[in-house]
Amino acid sequence: MIKLSAEAEKIMNERFGKDSVIALATTDNGAPQVRFVNAYYEDGAFYIVTHALSGKMRQLSADPSAAIAGEWFTAHGKGVCMGSFGSGDNRRLAARLREAFASWIDNGHSDLNDVNTVILSVELTDGVLLSHGTRYEF
Repeated sequence: MIKLSAEAEKIMNERFGKDSVIALATTDNGAPQVRFVNAYYEDGAFYIVTHALSGKMRQLSADPSAAIAGEWFTAHGKGVCMGSFGSGDNRRLAARLREAFASWIDNGHSDLNDVNTVILSVELTDGVLLSHGTRYEF
């Protein structure tokens, strides 16, 4: 995972350290596939609650390369399935995601007790962040 400068990390946390809608791109047989997802940023990675059998997870299991775009931000990364939302290993992260996604996480759209409800981590490898005329590259 990448290490951002303190200033860039502060901006990333302000913009994306909460429920944020970002574009997530994967590939399927060499063709780009893009969708909007709710994501939460922390320490060089975006976290997404999704279904293990979804197209994005199938695509990332075949090729973990991903691209994301958000407010004045674009990056590449590696998609990693962290396992079931409810697993003991994910307890602390799941609690942070519950807080970040509080406005919708319990609306019935996702069954958080289903072993196929997983946490996807997109670990950033490089990117560009723009803020008030300053360009941060990492």
